[in-house]
This record gives sequence, structure tokens and C-alpha cells, in this order.
Amino acid sequence: MPAARESLLDAAYTALARRPWSAVRMVDVAAVAGVSRQTLYNEFGSKEGLARALVRREADAYLAGVDRALATHTDARERLAAAAEWTASAARDNALVRAMLTGCWSERLPAPTLSAVPSSSAVPAQRRADGPLPSPADFVTLVRDRAVSVLSAPGGHKPDTAELARSCELAFRLALSCLSAPPGEGGVTDLVRTALQRQPIRH
Repeated sequence: MPAARESLLDAAYTALARRPWSAVRMVDVAAVAGVSRQTLYNEFGSKEGLARALVRREADAYLAGVDRALATHTDARERLAAAAEWTASAARDNALVRAMLTGCWSERLPAPTLSAVPSSSAVPAQRRADGPLPSPADFVTLVRDRAVSVLSAPGGHKPDTAELARSCELAFRLALSCLSAPPGEGGVTDLVRTALQRQPIRH
């Protein structure tokens, strides 16, 4: 039941914004979502299962935002700057995204193991959540490869793939550095634009 699942994840996310994960009760999540506690357990199996599914959903939403940012311009540097700005913005607004990108999980947050866990659930989406969760290093690879794929699409200039990959990774790592040391005037966008001025990429 996809609608109930999303409602439960929304309720869990809202609860997490108000109190530490250790204080979030499954019965309260179910009540806010308007479903029975049994439905919650049928969908996620346990509180750990709910946490994994919530982290997976936020990771997917973050990566979807990267894809949107990379599609906002025709100039390659502007695309990378937009993806970097989205990264900084998403991490600023969403504690789970920040934790996933940095590996710094506070005591307020769930801290699911990144490796796959045994699953007894028949729910396909839950089996996906029971699979491995991305680490900070995985996100570097995922974002870099997405950017390379977009910027080397047919019909335009064909940059050297290795050089392009380095430029894409540089932009993302600059965005990550801004999470711990916020940039000054101009923000992450100007920082990435400046860093990429001499990089061998084209629009």
C-alpha cells in the first residue's frame, strides 16, 4: 500500500524533526499517518526497518534533486554549480541528508547500518530499504557519475572523460566542504564557478 507507506514515512520524518529518534514511538507514527500499528509493522518490520526506509527515501530525494539541478542549464559549469548549490541547500534543510553526505550522525538521528540487513518482508520497497545504504564515498561516486553522464550526452562537445570526472568530483567535494565551513559572499555557487574556470569542460 504505497499511500500508507508514504504517509508513515512522512509521519516519521515529522516526528524526527520534533524529537530525537530514540523518543519517536511507532504507535505515534502510525496514529499520525492514520493507520494501525500493525500496518506500520507490516510495511517496515521494525523501528530499524522504518529508519532504513526513511533514510533511503531521503537519499533518493536528494539524488533526484541532483538530477534536476544538472538539467537546469546548458552550460556545464553552471550545471555543476547548480548541483553543488542543491547539495549545500539540501544538507542545510535536511538533517538526514547532511548526515548521509558527511557520515556524521548525531544522537538525535537514527543511525542504521549501511550494510544490507536480512529481510523477511514481502514488500518490494522494503527489500530495497533492507539493501545497502549509500555511504559518503558512495554519494561522491553517484553524484560524479550522474554529472558525467549528463555532461557527456550525445550532441555536444565530447570532453575527455577522465578530466570531466575530475571536474564533476571537484564540484561535489567543494559543496561538501561548505557543509562544515560555510563559504562567504557568493556562496557555494561562486566558489564552484571560480574553481571550474580553468577546468577542461565545455557546454
